[in-house]
Amino acid sequence: MSRFFATGSDSESEESSSADEITPKATGTTFNKQFEEFTNIIKTIRNAMKIRDMSKCLEEFEQLYRAFLKSKTIMDKEGVPQFYIRLLADLEDYLNQLWEDKEGKKKMNKNNAKALSTLRQKIRKYNKDFETEIASYKEVLNCSPNVISSSSKSDDDEGVTAKSLMKKKPQEEEKKAPEASKFLKGAADEESESEDDEESEDWGSDSVDSGGESEDNEGAAASLAVVFLKKYVSQDGDKHPERKKDDRRKRHKKMEQVDEEADEEGEGEEGGWEKVKGGVPLVKEKPKMFAKGTEINNAVVIKKLNEILQARGKKGTDRSAQIELLHALAGISNENNLGEGILVKIKFNIIASLYDYNTNLAAFMKAEMWKKCLECIDELLDILFENSNIFIGENIAEDSENLAISDQPFRVRGCILTLVERMDEEFTKIMQNTDPHSQEYVDNLKDEGRVCGIIDRLLQYLESKGSTEEVCRVYLRRIMHTYYKFDYKAHRRSLGLQGETKSEQDQEESEGEDSAIIMDRLCKFIYAKDRTDRIRTCAILCHIYHHALHSRWYQARDLMLMSHLQDNIQHADPPVQILYNRTMVQLGICAFRQGMIKDAHNALLDIQSSGRAKELLGQGLLMRNMQERNAEQEKIEKRRQVPFHMHINLELLECVYLVSAMLLEIPYMAAHEFDARRRMISKQFHHQLRVGERQPLLGPPESMREHVVAASKAMKMGDWKTCHSFIINEKMNSKVWDLFPETQRVREMLVRKIQEESLRTYLFTYSSVYDSLSMETLSEMFELELPTVHSIISKMIINEELMASLDQPTQTVVMHRTEPTSLQNMTLQLAEKLGGLVENNERVFDLKQGVYGGYFNRDQRGGYQQKQGYQRGGYEHVQSFSHSFIHLNSPVHSFLPSPMNAVAAIHLVSKGTFFTFSSSLSRSSLLL
Repeated sequence: MSRFFATGSDSESEESSSADEITPKATGTTFNKQFEEFTNIIKTIRNAMKIRDMSKCLEEFEQLYRAFLKSKTIMDKEGVPQFYIRLLADLEDYLNQLWEDKEGKKKMNKNNAKALSTLRQKIRKYNKDFETEIASYKEVLNCSPNVISSSSKSDDDEGVTAKSLMKKKPQEEEKKAPEASKFLKGAADEESESEDDEESEDWGSDSVDSGGESEDNEGAAASLAVVFLKKYVSQDGDKHPERKKDDRRKRHKKMEQVDEEADEEGEGEEGGWEKVKGGVPLVKEKPKMFAKGTEINNAVVIKKLNEILQARGKKGTDRSAQIELLHALAGISNENNLGEGILVKIKFNIIASLYDYNTNLAAFMKAEMWKKCLECIDELLDILFENSNIFIGENIAEDSENLAISDQPFRVRGCILTLVERMDEEFTKIMQNTDPHSQEYVDNLKDEGRVCGIIDRLLQYLESKGSTEEVCRVYLRRIMHTYYKFDYKAHRRSLGLQGETKSEQDQEESEGEDSAIIMDRLCKFIYAKDRTDRIRTCAILCHIYHHALHSRWYQARDLMLMSHLQDNIQHADPPVQILYNRTMVQLGICAFRQGMIKDAHNALLDIQSSGRAKELLGQGLLMRNMQERNAEQEKIEKRRQVPFHMHINLELLECVYLVSAMLLEIPYMAAHEFDARRRMISKQFHHQLRVGERQPLLGPPESMREHVVAASKAMKMGDWKTCHSFIINEKMNSKVWDLFPETQRVREMLVRKIQEESLRTYLFTYSSVYDSLSMETLSEMFELELPTVHSIISKMIINEELMASLDQPTQTVVMHRTEPTSLQNMTLQLAEKLGGLVENNERVFDLKQGVYGGYFNRDQRGGYQQKQGYQRGGYEHVQSFSHSFIHLNSPVHSFLPSPMNAVAAIHLVSKGTFFTFSSSLSRSSLLL
């Protein structure tokens, strides 16, 4: 039997003793690989058991099962390894213990709890195949628990062997239990399996004496114990644990000698491994750039630069070492005064190497590399500003470069604008990948001042030496860092407020232009000079956003309408579409602050009705199926996300939308209470109302949505004070209204709108109850000025929303009582449905029998035949007929008394509609 599957059971035959003598060379590498695979998996499972990682246990158990199936042929021949049986038994007991621990299960996360249930079912089913072996193992555990616990001391007792233990009588075994225990691998010693060398050595020994066990049947418990031994002794009992340790030491020494020889061979190679001793670390000398005595000139430095660049991007290249070499080369060129041209070229390559440090496109720069990048770009700009005789550009070929000091100006191939744009993108990636609620995010955000400073310096440089296209690109970069920021100081100046202290006033006077002036100047230059649609589109959207942010509603609205961006924005790339969505949202919020409720609702409708506002604004991803979005698409969308400091508050956005919908929808619902053709203005608002109505127990509102629903119900009853208390209170102020820059003005506007719309709702709801209403009474009820009440009622009368007239001498509203009652409204609805049903019946009959009836003058009305309704076939007409038939059996029709059918028929006849039915249709479709 091979050393890997040594079992030592009583059933082994004498032939197995010869197989025990097989060396690892004779067995080949297969057994060794399988042995390593088994031990590694078991070790991982036991580690996962220690930390209660059920998901890892389940995953590794499935892997262990697959490994067991691979070696099935060997198992059938040699038997199941005992450490495998031990693991199955221990794992089942462990899972049962966890399952009974109710408190522990509650503390588990969802994945671990699910994995525990799955693994428990699998292990119970799987262990049925090994019931005998597991029972034998547990019998040993139950018979001699002291033996198990003291097995770790087996190395100390050298005089007792497994063979002598097995030949003891049962009575002697009971007395000598502590001695026999020293040869057992117990449950308490399972945690020591991390010692890989000892375990592989112990299980790898070839010294299992199976013949002695089969000869001697006495001491059944002891022989069962020997089955689960971890450490075996040789057949003759002469080999002791000390001898094993000596062999192990010799192997370690031999391996160390081999390593030393390999180190000696690799000493001559550059960048090889070095063996160091403990103590003071050795100082490694930097590699010399040039040989001693080499004359440093432009040609030598350029040659060395090209050598360094040739290794760029190759496999195995140390990128940090390459950056250090380039820095050293720049220092050498400075020391030898080789000129600014070659220094600029080296700086270009240093910055490019810093960008290439991360090969993964989604990875962001480390803090050290980021600081180095900013410093290098600042140094490069300093050189360019100080030396006006340096010309850089992408159109300069490498052959035509002039890097040497001469009368001619320096010509260097490179683009400083591309480097700054990449720097800006790296800054965005750093902000995207930093936790927005940590101090690190605040520290990283402080670097935006340096980034904007670099962009401003580049802007000054390109205005004098750059092309129009480059100026437009750098202008857009500056705009993208300005458009989303609210200018508090300009806002204070517009309100006529000054700083409290003298220093604050001096600081405000010394500051430059307002952000509005800067945005206007940069954007107008792009409008006039840019030749690409994308830069101009982004500039327009940023300009509109900035106007809307500072409550310049009419400028923002006019610019949006004149640009016609809404007509073709669907053809733009996703980042531009995200910017468009952000602009429309900011435009809607601006309209709300200005009291333009309908415009605010229209601007926010598309974003809010989709249910994906978070995703459309680039502020996060929603959970989707892998069919809709794979992993690669998810990575791309994550790179498009807007950094946290640019986010729009989604709760504020939803609140503004719902309040706007409430102010529009509640009066409309009151005016069209019995209108069958009433259409919803806001589906999302109606959904929130239905959710509120379905609640069995209504308590005080807690969330923002519940506040809006409660306010809507109060407004529906005309109770504006209750509505006002639900919309404006401490909780809503802290969540929503205090986030606006002009908080008090927004609250006053909201109170005014609630009073006006509550008045309109009250008149719509209770107009049928009153004969006349005093405008002074209405003014007192809703706390509005009398001219305001007069204006609202006059508009309602002019728009035919309210059937009434104003009596000027008495200042009253006289109701005309022309609105139909609820019964009349239902009758009109039934009449409309019957008319549609009659027309559909005729169309179905004409399809079967040809043109028949003649009561419709189809030529005058246009006719369904002229509209290609007849030629399209009968399916659509049958469908419309069934649709009308369903409507006829709607709840409105169900509770009408039978005399109402006659009333409806009389009403239809009075309108000139006559019924002509065939006998079959009249029986099946309509009975009057």
